[in-house]
Amino acid sequence: MCYSAQIRQDYKKYVRAYGADISIRDFVRLYWERNGSPQIKIPKAMDAAFATPQSEDEREIRTLINEFNAQQAAKLEQELFKQTKRRADAERTLQTKTTKKAQEDLRISTDKIEWAKGKLSDLRRTQLIDEDERIFPGWYAPVLIVENGRRVVKPMRYQCRLAGKSADYDRLYPGTYNARRDNLEGFWGDTFGYTHGITVVSAFYENVSRHKAEGRELAPGERDESVVLEFRPSEPQDMLVACLWSHWRGRGNEPDLLSFAAITDDPPPEIAAAGHDRCIIPIKPEHIDAWLNPDPKNLAALYAILDDRFRPYYEHRLAA
Repeated sequence: MCYSAQIRQDYKKYVRAYGADISIRDFVRLYWERNGSPQIKIPKAMDAAFATPQSEDEREIRTLINEFNAQQAAKLEQELFKQTKRRADAERTLQTKTTKKAQEDLRISTDKIEWAKGKLSDLRRTQLIDEDERIFPGWYAPVLIVENGRRVVKPMRYQCRLAGKSADYDRLYPGTYNARRDNLEGFWGDTFGYTHGITVVSAFYENVSRHKAEGRELAPGERDESVVLEFRPSEPQDMLVACLWSHWRGRGNEPDLLSFAAITDDPPPEIAAAGHDRCIIPIKPEHIDAWLNPDPKNLAALYAILDDRFRPYYEHRLAA
């Protein structure tokens, strides 16, 4: 399962490199929805792509981003004030007597102060780092698709909710950020051969057992411990990862949802040796048009694209 990935978030790269247009109104809608629903997760690098707006729509997005950041900063400052007072109260109490409550208040408030300061610093930081492109299930990323005969970049959530399903589908099927190659005609039959996309990925991350990552068996009495490994091509480069996507139409006051899943397959030997049993499928550039314009009557041709994949050698390390 590709539980996290570092995805190129700047839509301009898709426009320049792949001749795509940006579906700007979908981006406007997403940012407008986030201001009313802070649980919507957008990577900092996607926000940064609108730092120097060139059109009225981009200026609207920049305004929405600034408003959202101001709201988040205000909440963090309130939390910082609250926890600073809590810590001061605990310190005063501990000067006269030791109580379990005061000790816990001191510990918890100190942790929360550091957390709030870190979040504020991250919010105000303008220099991008690799982490700013990383997404997790439920986060948004640009996806390249074909719409009305042209390549288009749309923002989509990384966890696919299939069209026609109920809104609680996400809870019932939390693993739908990955589409297994061996189930494309089953669970994913309404999208495979119909709605294909590509994301541009530079690295991906997997949870693995520590002992498997270290190439050994569990020691007697040792508990299974999970670690996160980062996988990158040995020669750093972007990968065109095959995806499926769906347009879920809301009912009543529910907003529409664009969402996607990355197709995964059995891993190459170096990933299997590191302890993981799945891998994303990067397709070759010469297959972009055929992948984005699928023929549901010729699934064999689509499987052939997945089989004729780009095969880098993946190096791994413990993720920070």
